[in-house]
Amino acid sequence: MNIQQAFGILLFGTGLGALLIGLPLAAASRKMRQRLEAQIDQALSRGLRRQRLFHAGQEVAETVPRILLADDDEAVRSMLQAALERDGFEVIAVAGVKDALSRIASENFDVLLSDLHLPQAGDGFTLVGAMRRTHPQAVTMVLSGYPFLEEALSAIRFEADAILVKPIEIACLRKLIREKLEHPRDPKPLPVESVASILEHDLAATIQNCMELMEHDEELSCIPLSLEDRTGHLPNLIADLVTRLRLPQGTTAQISHAAGEHGDLRRRQGYTAAMMVEESRILQISIFNTLQRNLSKADFSKVLLDVITIADEVDSQLKQAMLSFSEHRPGSTRSAA
Repeated sequence: MNIQQAFGILLFGTGLGALLIGLPLAAASRKMRQRLEAQIDQALSRGLRRQRLFHAGQEVAETVPRILLADDDEAVRSMLQAALERDGFEVIAVAGVKDALSRIASENFDVLLSDLHLPQAGDGFTLVGAMRRTHPQAVTMVLSGYPFLEEALSAIRFEADAILVKPIEIACLRKLIREKLEHPRDPKPLPVESVASILEHDLAATIQNCMELMEHDEELSCIPLSLEDRTGHLPNLIADLVTRLRLPQGTTAQISHAAGEHGDLRRRQGYTAAMMVEESRILQISIFNTLQRNLSKADFSKVLLDVITIADEVDSQLKQAMLSFSEHRPGSTRSAA
């Protein structure tokens, strides 16, 4: 038995393999011999390729579809992960939006399978938007136990590949994933907005949220102020923030005259230093709430850097406000000077 005949048994089974043993290639017709040799060469090539894939872990990872599974129900998450892994998928399972976004930003995936209703900020459509922008070729699927019309419309808006109603049979899910992977849609990049633009066009919503939080804060609400006195400084502070966001990354904070004027005003209105810090904290929360509401259309590749810039700019504004706040207080060094 020569090496081609031996591989014939391994690759074609005892039927064609036995034929290769019983009929020497030299005795077969030239056409038959050429056909058999071509089949064996192709099979050997596939076998050697499998060996290379087996020994090269990186190449194996590229041939196995990777699924990002997001579901806060541990039982459902474990069941889906085990079932899909048995079907030959590599499954990365997470419980919430934060972990999922971190994975999307740092790893490659072929499929997103997410529950619609996830705890804390964000939901399945937030992940669909992030996946579509970061990995536009990936299949995106959303699971929901409540197939309301609004959710279906949201799926269309965010261009999810499918919205699936729980409970779903594993066989149907497996078949759908395979079909979507075998017949991918043409990835069309979704329109994105910069964080600066989002804060600019959602200014009113940010101020409204900030006002509501201040009114429910026992420390700040102890000083009665009109709407204008309470929030009149915010448009200018946010305008300074938007300007900073549009500067090249790494640009240091500039002097904010609006922040200085605000510190002086709050001193005259009777605020304490602690109240100034609390007010700045609420402003930062309101800005992040606005960003969270618009996360599905944000430029995901720059969000983290922009968040760092926001925190730095708001802290810089607080510092400038506090310098002005303390400058003319009785007993202060500057006042005495």
